[in-house]
Amino acid sequence: MPPAPQAEAPHSSGVALELLVHGVGGTTPQEMLGDPRTTRITGDVTAAVHRRTEDVGAEQHPERHRDGPIAEAYCWSNLTSGNGSRALWLLLLPFMVVNLAHWMRPAARGSARTVRLHGVLVRLVALSLTVLLTAAACEVALDLVAWQCAGTPECSGQRSWLGFLSTQQDGWFAQPGRRLAVAALVPTAVVGLLWYLSNRTWSAYESQRPLTWDQPDGTDTDDDTDHTDMDGTDDDDRTAGTDRDPAPGTPPGAPLVRPALGRPGFWYGRRLVARLRAAHTAAGFLTVAAAVGGAAARHDRAADSPVPAVAGVVFETVLALCALVVVAVICHRGRSERRLDNRLDRALTTFLPGTALALLVGAVVYAAWSRPAWVSSGALPGEAVFRTLALGQGLLVVVLAVVALSLYRRAPEPRTTLHGLGGPAVAMLACALGGVMTGGVAQRVADWLDGPGTPGMGAGADIEGPPVLLSWQASVIPVLLLLLLPPLVWLAVRTARHARRLGPAIEAEYEEKHPEPGRTRHIARTRATAALTDSAPGILGLLSAATLLLGAGAVTGSWLTGEVPGLAMDGTGPFLESAAETAQSTGSWMTGFGVILLVTLGRRAYRDVSARRTIGILWDVGTFWPRAAHPFAPPCYAERAVPDLSSRMCAWTGSTRGRLVISGHSQGSVLAAAAVWQLPDSARRRVALLTYGSPIERLYGRWFPAYFGRVPLEGLQRSVHCWRNLWRATDPIGGPVRIDEGQGHEVDRGPLKDPLVYGRTTEHPLPEPILGHSDYQADPVFAVERAALLERLGPVVPQQAGAGAQDRGGAAQGSAGRSSG
Repeated sequence: MPPAPQAEAPHSSGVALELLVHGVGGTTPQEMLGDPRTTRITGDVTAAVHRRTEDVGAEQHPERHRDGPIAEAYCWSNLTSGNGSRALWLLLLPFMVVNLAHWMRPAARGSARTVRLHGVLVRLVALSLTVLLTAAACEVALDLVAWQCAGTPECSGQRSWLGFLSTQQDGWFAQPGRRLAVAALVPTAVVGLLWYLSNRTWSAYESQRPLTWDQPDGTDTDDDTDHTDMDGTDDDDRTAGTDRDPAPGTPPGAPLVRPALGRPGFWYGRRLVARLRAAHTAAGFLTVAAAVGGAAARHDRAADSPVPAVAGVVFETVLALCALVVVAVICHRGRSERRLDNRLDRALTTFLPGTALALLVGAVVYAAWSRPAWVSSGALPGEAVFRTLALGQGLLVVVLAVVALSLYRRAPEPRTTLHGLGGPAVAMLACALGGVMTGGVAQRVADWLDGPGTPGMGAGADIEGPPVLLSWQASVIPVLLLLLLPPLVWLAVRTARHARRLGPAIEAEYEEKHPEPGRTRHIARTRATAALTDSAPGILGLLSAATLLLGAGAVTGSWLTGEVPGLAMDGTGPFLESAAETAQSTGSWMTGFGVILLVTLGRRAYRDVSARRTIGILWDVGTFWPRAAHPFAPPCYAERAVPDLSSRMCAWTGSTRGRLVISGHSQGSVLAAAAVWQLPDSARRRVALLTYGSPIERLYGRWFPAYFGRVPLEGLQRSVHCWRNLWRATDPIGGPVRIDEGQGHEVDRGPLKDPLVYGRTTEHPLPEPILGHSDYQADPVFAVERAALLERLGPVVPQQAGAGAQDRGGAAQGSAGRSSG
C-alpha cells in the first residue's frame, strides 16, 4: 500500500528551533551548543534549557537564522550523576532491577485481569526484596553480633566494643532479650534511611506536576484516551486505544493509538509511590519486630518464664494481621493515568508505618522484660526465614513466567525479548542480586567475628555462623560462572567469524581499490562487536534459568542436610569433598568481594566526578521508568525530564507559531519520544522528531513491548508530523526503528557510513575515526536530514503585527524564566 498523503502542515512564522537532548553519561551545554558562552533560558541547577548567549531573544529576528534553526540544549545529567551522594544508589541495585521487570510485560489488549496479575506478582517480588534486605540486617546485628558473639565469651572477649552486651559483664544488657532490643536499632535505622531517601528523592526529582494543556475546543487532552492504572489495565475498554481527532499523517480509518506514555498521569505517580513506600516501610519494621519479639515469644512458650506465654501469642497475632494488611496494600490496584492524580491516601501512608513502628517498640519492650533464666546458645532460627523467602521468590518468578507467556501468546511480537519472558528473567536477576548482596554481608561479618575458623564448619569457630542456606547459595556462584563460560566462549568465536565474513563486504562498500587488511579488520571487528547487544537476551535468559535451578538446588541441599556444603559432602569421596569445600570458600569470598566492590565504587564515585558520571550511565538506563514496583529504587528522572521537554515545546510553539525539531541522541531520543507523545495535537503539528543512536526499538521496543513495541511506535509515527531516525552498524546501542513504511513516511536512514572515509584522501589526509555511538552531528547526513524535517513542517507566511508582539511576549517569558531559574 503506498504511503498515505501527509496532512497539510500549519503555517509558520518562519522561526525554527532545534531542541537538543543529550544521551547517557551527559554533557555540558557548552559542548552541546558548540559555544563557551551560554545562557540558561529556563530551569534550575538540576535540569535546564540553555542557549548560546548571542541567541537569547532570537525569535525577534528570524532573518538572522535563515541558514539553520536556533539551537537550545536541554541538560538533564544532574538528575542521575550530579551529587556525589547518588553513588550510594549502587546499593539499591536489586530494587532498580525489579522495578524494570514491572514494565517488561508483553503487549496484550483486552486482558485486564491478566495484566493486573502481572503487576501484582512483580510488586510481591519487590516486597520480598525489602524483607530480605531487612532480614539480612537482622541476621548481622541481632543474630551474629548480639546473640552469638555477645553470648560467647571467646568472641565477645576479643572485642571491647561488645563489652556492655557481653555475658561476662553480667550487666543489665547481658540478658539475650535486652541484647536483641539494643541491636534492633541497626535494622530499624536501615529501614528508616530507605524511607527517608525515598521521600527525599521524590520531593527532589518526581514531584514536579506536568502542565495540563487544553485543546482548542476547551476539552481536556485526555478525555478520549484510555485510562489505565500502573499495571497498564484499562478502566474502560469501550474507550481504550483511540483519540477523537486523527493527527497529521493518519491513514483513513486507522485508529490513532495513544499509548500509556502519552497519558497525562503517566509521569506523575505520587499516590502510588506514597502507598508503596508506606507498605514497604511497614514491612521492614514488622520484619525487625518479628526477629526481636519472636525470639522472646519462643522462649516464653518453651520454658518457665516470668512473662505469660499469652503475651507472645497476642504479639504474634497482631504481627500477622499487620503483615496481611501490608500484602493487601501491595496487591491493591495502581493509580489511574487518565489525569493527574494528586491525592494521597493519608490514613494509609500515616497509620500503616506508624502502627508497624509502634508494634516494633512493643516488641522491644516485650523482649527487654527481665528473664534471668534465658541464655543464648547456637543461632537464632533465621534459617526458616531465608528458606521461605527463597522458595517464595522462586515460586513468584515461575508464576510470573506463566502469566507473561499467556500475555505474549495473545499478541505475539517476534522481536519481543525471550518471547515475553524478559520480565520474569529480570525479576529472577533482581532476586539473585539481592541474595548475593545480603548473603555476602552476612558471610563477611561472620568471617570477621569467628576469628581463624570458617563459619559453619564447626572446628575452630567461635560462633555458629550465618544460616546454612546462605553458604549453599554462595557455593552455587562458582558453578553458575562455569555454566556460563561455554556460551560466552561460543559467542566470542561467533563474533570473530562474523567479523571475518564482513571484510569483503566492507571493502566493496567503500569501493576501495587498495584495501588495507588492518583497517578492514578494525571496521569489521567494530561492527561485529556492536552486534553483540542483540545477543544479550539469550545470555540473560540462560543466566536466569540457571540461577533458578541452582537456587532450588541450594534450598534443597540446605533443607535435607542442615549443614554447609563442606560438611554435607563428607564421606562422598575425595573429589566431591574437595569440590564442595572449594565451591563454598570461593563462593563466600566472591559474594563478599562483590559487596566490597560496590562500596568501593560508591566511595570512589563520591570523590571522583568522572567516576560518578560513568556510574551515572547505569542509572540513565535503569531509572527511566517510574517507581511502580519498588518505592526504594533510585528515583525516576523521566518524571522530571519528560514534563520539562513537553512544557518547553508547548510554550515555544504556542508563543511563536514556529517550527521545532526535537533532536535526541541515545537515551535522549527516548525522552524526546515520550515528550512528543505528551503533546496536544496543536503543538505536535509543529514538531518534528529527529533521533540518532536511538535504542528506542533495539532496547526499549524489545524489552518493553507494551510501551515501545510495534503498535506504539507506529502510532507515534502517525501522530508526529515527521520523524527521522539515523543509525550506524558500528553503534552497539542505537539501531533502526523498523517501522513498516506503508504506514506513513519513511523513518529510518541508515546504516550511515562509519568511518566516513576508508583511508587517507586529499580531503581527509588523516585517518577518520570510527565514531560508533557518538558524534552523529559530524556526519553530513545529519544536517541534510534536519533541514528536510524543517522543510516538511510547513510553509512560512509573513509575520503580522500581532505575531511580533506575541514573539516579544515570548521573549519576555523567557527572560522571566531565566531570572526565576
